[in-house]
Amino acid sequence: MGALDGIRILEFGGLGPVPFAAMLLADMGADIIRVDRPGIIAGVPDPITGRGRPRVAADLNDPGEREDVLALTEKADALLEGFRPGVMERLGLGPDVVLGQNPRLVYGRMTGWGQAGPLAHTAGHDLNYIAPTGALAAIGPRDRPVPPLNLVGDYGGGALYLVSGVLAALLSAARTGRGQIVDCAMCDGALSLMSFFFEMAADHQWTPQREANMLDGGAPYYGVYRCADGLDVAVGAIEPHFFADLLEKLDLDGAEFADRDDRACWPHLRQKIADRIATRSRLDWLKRVGASDACLTPVLRFDEASEHPHLSARQALVTIDGLAQPAPAPRFSETPSSVSPERRKALDLKEAVARWEN
Repeated sequence: MGALDGIRILEFGGLGPVPFAAMLLADMGADIIRVDRPGIIAGVPDPITGRGRPRVAADLNDPGEREDVLALTEKADALLEGFRPGVMERLGLGPDVVLGQNPRLVYGRMTGWGQAGPLAHTAGHDLNYIAPTGALAAIGPRDRPVPPLNLVGDYGGGALYLVSGVLAALLSAARTGRGQIVDCAMCDGALSLMSFFFEMAADHQWTPQREANMLDGGAPYYGVYRCADGLDVAVGAIEPHFFADLLEKLDLDGAEFADRDDRACWPHLRQKIADRIATRSRLDWLKRVGASDACLTPVLRFDEASEHPHLSARQALVTIDGLAQPAPAPRFSETPSSVSPERRKALDLKEAVARWEN
């Protein structure tokens, strides 16, 4: 009985942010049916982001199967789709049709560029959508930006904004009886994620040059350092008292870091810390730091995350069908999230319609 128990969501299969958003909603208890193109169900290897909901195959160009899908939209509380603008309309499943039959439906639309604007109908991927926002330009070493995986556009600026927008619209629909369209664009979400940095720039605390700011690896107290064994640690000792704790654990003289807030001194101070950390193995430093407030942690690969004692203690990763994967997040005290036992079960289209008739 998750927090979204009783909420029905129709998901149109795709890649990236829509399946991830649906996974989050399914983990929270929503009853989701995913509609895929014929032949896709057996061929898409997504046992993690596709977890927690059954799938049906439907040829949306077939009038009879499209009518069955429309029947599902009549029973749904929300719909998620990630096609280019106009595709759902051409299929006869656009908001005008669907909301005309089910006025309380929340119609969640996920695209890179949004439903309107000069680039709305053009192709792109995560990196393209975050490039104009300032997010990509701010990430990486001094000489060039680097792709931050596809976490900033697809998932941070895309899926998480889609989930929050759909949930807000569901609350509104419960109060007013009227659904609405949620136009979620990755470029909008990525730009929204940059709000804090716009604020810092307005306060003259941020420069466009990479590795020259507090949070981009420029500051000696916030960055990644290499140990003697070639492994890395992350240092995030921003506050002076945490930084003092770090210097103590590193056996460095605090007086030599009195100018730690002077940006002109940052390269020199970073080098002093780098030289010191390079004298011991990562395990040595972790034992020395222990559970202190030195804010020094190991940089682990995702396949090593289960070995971290804190993540292990919180059971932050679970094994389902023999596959290790992130556990549902966030955590609820009264309506805990979980992975539905239906996982990726395949349903017949008629069977899916009958499921929601009950």
